[in-house]
Amino acid sequence: MRVLQLIDSLDAGGAERMSVTIANALSTRIDRSYLCASRKEGVLKSDLKKDVDYLFLRKQSSLDIAALFRLKRFVTKHKIDVVHAHTTSYFLATLLKGLCPRINLVWHEHHGKRTESKASEHKILRFCSRYFDTIITVNEALQDWCSINLHTRKVICLKNFVNTKSFDSIARSRENNIICLANLREPKDHLNLLSAFRKIHKEIPNWKLQLMGKDFQDAYSEEIKKYIRTHSLHSRVTFLSHDLAVSEVLKPAKIGVLSSTSEGLPMALLEYGAAGLAVVTTAVGDCEKVISTFGKTVAVNDSEALANAILGYASNETLRTSDAAAFRAHIAKNYSVEAVISQLIELYSFETN
Repeated sequence: MRVLQLIDSLDAGGAERMSVTIANALSTRIDRSYLCASRKEGVLKSDLKKDVDYLFLRKQSSLDIAALFRLKRFVTKHKIDVVHAHTTSYFLATLLKGLCPRINLVWHEHHGKRTESKASEHKILRFCSRYFDTIITVNEALQDWCSINLHTRKVICLKNFVNTKSFDSIARSRENNIICLANLREPKDHLNLLSAFRKIHKEIPNWKLQLMGKDFQDAYSEEIKKYIRTHSLHSRVTFLSHDLAVSEVLKPAKIGVLSSTSEGLPMALLEYGAAGLAVVTTAVGDCEKVISTFGKTVAVNDSEALANAILGYASNETLRTSDAAAFRAHIAKNYSVEAVISQLIELYSFETN
């Protein structure tokens, strides 16, 4: 079996990290594993194993015919059986299916906010869904939405998973760091987190907040930076480059946090767990399901509750370390490559038979 992961870019986003994780995991489990970044390369390119055949398509527009035919030649040459398209790459994948009707097309929906929208807002997706052989969603709410609003008969919920082995070397000593692994996008609600951190800073001034994610240099980014300046938090809030290795950034931290207003099943939570962090998150998407009893969840837009949950861990080392260890074991058992990849391969096998 030969499977291609298709993704727009290799920037350090959740869907992008998932596509790389899948490509790497498959490289030792099927005949050949491939990954194509259609529009842009990025920091995650260096995470690809040498066994994964890679194509950078240099796609310039939605209807880049030259890029489409470069992809067709690649798929034909390598006799690829399954094209696994992530998020917005479904349109290119649908065009490819028209040229290569023998391929099995799997679309992977990662974005939890889709459930808040109407089908009429996604006319192109609805049209393309007629050509999907299978849809994979990261939680049951997305599965229900896709089953009701799209034209694909087979819609399956498959948990995101993380390569826990990349976090095997846990730091012996940790710093008083709270880390938020999230691109600077509005649904991540960094302002809510910063509001919570103001209270935390007053009570435990020796703790720092680290924000790691791509900065799009837009109005939302400027609002975040203005808040930090206005409330004199610049000495305790640090922006980390999204080019850094996630595992190396997480290992020295003590608490991982997400303050999002919408999610599917965020990779950040799985990575926090694999790195041995205590975790606080808002109760969106499948976050509460992933956390189970091994962390803390709070309501959306409630900075007071968010601050209190983080303070609970920061001020109680015994609770923090015990919950972190339990959550790490939970992730290894239920959300690791070893726990989930066989389900995905079985799905591919069913499609190619």
